[in-house]
Formats: sequence, structure tokens, C-alpha cells
Amino acid sequence: MSGGGHAAKAGAHAKHKKGGHEEEEHENHERWLVSYADMMTLLMVLFIVLFAISQVDQKKFAELKNGLAVGFGNPSVAFDGGEASLMESSDSNSPMDLSSGIGGTTSDATAVQEAVQAKERSNASKRQAAAAAEIQNYDKIKAEITAELTKQGLQDQVKYSVDERGLIVTIVTTGIVFNGNEATLLTAGKQLIDGIGPAIAALPNKIEVDGHTNQLTGGTGTYPSGWELSSARAAAVVRMLHTDAGIADNRLQATGYADTKPLYPTTDPRAETLNRRVEVIVLSNLPADTRALLPSASTTTS
Repeated sequence: MSGGGHAAKAGAHAKHKKGGHEEEEHENHERWLVSYADMMTLLMVLFIVLFAISQVDQKKFAELKNGLAVGFGNPSVAFDGGEASLMESSDSNSPMDLSSGIGGTTSDATAVQEAVQAKERSNASKRQAAAAAEIQNYDKIKAEITAELTKQGLQDQVKYSVDERGLIVTIVTTGIVFNGNEATLLTAGKQLIDGIGPAIAALPNKIEVDGHTNQLTGGTGTYPSGWELSSARAAAVVRMLHTDAGIADNRLQATGYADTKPLYPTTDPRAETLNRRVEVIVLSNLPADTRALLPSASTTTS
């Protein structure tokens, strides 16, 4: 017998001495419990997360509602439906109910709309108050100009009006202000500008001077047309406001309109004298939507 055979017999003999038989490897039949426990843990976590996200933080939701209401300017109106959770309105008026237009309940949508309307009314009221305050400032300017011109007996040579641009001081350019077809201020014309200048010099507003001629065809003297004549007259007034009243040049502008903006039609007997004018305009610094209210505010306060 070879050496390998002896070794195999010796091994078999040893096993027989230990137990008389060879033991098989033990198989674990309870490994499924580990997978089952993991699955149950994951399901529990899933349901906890679902439960957590289904709850609404009442305090934060109330803060959100109040914040939106304050943003619309009416905390006493917006969202007055209490602090019920979103889940309580999950039927016909759910938080994502598009029939209300904005999400949330119909009553909340109505409250938001009312808040927006209240904000608009508040803004309109503020604009009206600002326009009324501007008219009061214009009244002070008018009173100061009138008092100064009264000393010279020239108070009837100016008229006042208000449009969306601001306060308009109209100087009728009769023979005492400018000679016919001329753009050189006469003595009375200089006195008029001296009476107007101090009242507007300290203001922050820009000043616009508009020149106008009448519609008559009697000629414009040495000027080629009414455009040059009206522009030259406006420039003469601007120059005096700058040199005598000390108004900064970057606050002044001169414009000539010839006969394109008449106050009266040519058939009106007043056209010959009243359309021939220079207008000194104190331009308002208010926003455009507030300036639009100036004419009506002037009518109301006058």
C-alpha cells in the first residue's frame, strides 16, 4: 500500500475516535428575521415622516397670515378665518383650491382682495393729500408775488393757473412788457420779473418759461417767424431770472411755441392780446400720478 492510502486510513480512524461519525455544518434558519426587522423599521420611519409632514405648525402659519396682511396694509382685514390647520380645509376649499383664484378658502381670497383695495384707497388718499399740500405751497407763492407786484401797481398784469405741470404765472405781453414784434423787456416788464423772481428763487423746483405769440398775420418784425419771436421773449425772461433773481441756470429753461397753443380762438376778441403772453411755470416735483391730481385739487381748494 502506498503512503497516500495510509494517511487516509489514519484520518478516518481519528474521526472514528472523536465521535464515531462526521458532523455536518449547521444551517441558520432564522436569517429572515433580520430582513423582516429592517423592513418594519423602514415602514415605521416612512409613516412617521408622512405623519410629520401632514401636520401644520399653527404658530408659523399664523405668522405667515399676519405677515401677508401687514404687507397689504390691512392686518385687521386679511385672513380673519382663524388658525385652523390646512388639513381642515381639504375638501371643497383646500389650500390649493384654484376656484378661489389664489389658493386657500374663498373667504381668504375675498379678504385679500379687500386688503388690496384698501391699500389702493390708502395710496389714492395719500396722492390727494400730497396734491392738496402742493396747491397750498402754490397759494403762498401767488400771495408773495401779488404782494410784490401790488407795490408797483402791476398785480393785474399776471394771471395764475395750475395744470399737471405745476403753477403757471401768465404775463400778458402787452405794450408795457414788450414792444410789438420785439423781445426786449420794457421797464414794466422788468418790474414784473423782479416781482416774480424772489418768490420762486429759493424753491427747489425747476422753472420753465414759455413764449407764445398771437395768431394774427401782422408780421414778426425782424424775426423770421413767431417761433423765433416767442423763443426770444422766453429767453429774455429766463436771462433776467438768472441774473437778477439769482436762480441757477440749471433750473431754468426757455421754450417758444409761436401761436400753436392759443388760449382763445382767433374769432374771440381776447385772442389778440391774451394769446400774446409769456408763462413762468413752477414745475412740480411730485410723481406723475400725483401731478395729474393738481388741477382738480386746485379747483377744490380755491
